[in-house]
Amino acid sequence: MPGKKGIHFGGGNIGRGFVAEFLHNSGYEVVFVDVMDNLIETLQKTPKYTVTEIGPDGETTFTIDNYRAINSKHEMDKVIEEIATADTVTCAVGPNILKFIAAPIAKGINNRKKSEPLAVIACENAIGATDTLRGFIEKELSEETKANIKDKARFANSAIDRIVPIQPEGSGMNVMIEKFYEWCVESKPFEPASPPDIKGVHYVEDLQPYIERKLFTVNTGHATAAYYGYNKGKQYIHEVLEDKELHDIVQNVLKETAHLITQKHDHISTKEQQDYVQNIVKRISNPVLKDNVERVGRAPLRKLSRKERFIGPAAHLAEMGEKYDCLLGSIEMCLRFQNVQGDEESAELAKKLKSMSAKEATQDITGLEPNHPLFNDVQKLVEKVQGESK
Repeated sequence: MPGKKGIHFGGGNIGRGFVAEFLHNSGYEVVFVDVMDNLIETLQKTPKYTVTEIGPDGETTFTIDNYRAINSKHEMDKVIEEIATADTVTCAVGPNILKFIAAPIAKGINNRKKSEPLAVIACENAIGATDTLRGFIEKELSEETKANIKDKARFANSAIDRIVPIQPEGSGMNVMIEKFYEWCVESKPFEPASPPDIKGVHYVEDLQPYIERKLFTVNTGHATAAYYGYNKGKQYIHEVLEDKELHDIVQNVLKETAHLITQKHDHISTKEQQDYVQNIVKRISNPVLKDNVERVGRAPLRKLSRKERFIGPAAHLAEMGEKYDCLLGSIEMCLRFQNVQGDEESAELAKKLKSMSAKEATQDITGLEPNHPLFNDVQKLVEKVQGESK
């Protein structure tokens, strides 16, 4: 009997160093799919690479092999055939790319050769990313497949948490990654069958608390440190957190989001969330990671969007009539992350702030409606940043 096979879209560091590591350690052959010619060619010529996990207690290195790589730009038919005979499809491509990978996944599902349904799990830093991907896939499915979708594919949202710093020069396909990880996946979509056997995945009935806790703690804290650090001329995240003033700012932002999380999710106690926050601050303070503030801060437009790490929790708190002053500071610092070399979104942010009125820019960038209780406070920040850049 042939072994298990996992298709993974995205041959980047998260794909190679996190998702593929878990699949490999669970006995899967991994098939990487990407459009980057150089990356795919290198993977095809490299029979194995290493993943080095870095923690407070030192380093551990694993070897990853039993994988193949396909360039979907040139060999789409092969990709579709692989999906038709696969056990799982995962992706770490960025939320904006999901619409582009939907068509081959849909065609693979239409041509399904295995009797068991395909497990589709998006591994993105976004709430409900698999639901978003499923929406794009369903537009491409045949009517027959749609009618029998449960026999053909199961779609499960997930929450992933692992820091991948900028890699050392000359790393090739090898990946250096944080030892800590969390990968939570919904279990209900797979019922009555068992979910895919992937070692290290934590299957949960209700994913929402895990997604929100992660997004509004890890991502909010990490990005707050990055934007304040960038505006204060710091190079690395650990340097930001060594600065007492900036360390306290990050802690105070996370007090606001911790209050939201414990109010929204009864089963997460105040103490549990406080412990989680301190664990996160300790993780992102790790000097061994050498995590660059520009890397963490990139894509400010996405990070300022309606359901993301700043506007999402601040909007919830505003609706509850609770305090969100510290989050406003994070939002302001993010608005100042403009024209950063190598980051297209930071240039786009600068253009929007220059060409739009404060009201238009607030609505366009954050997705908030003018009648939302948070809107006026954010508009004041937009006006302030616009006034200083004239």
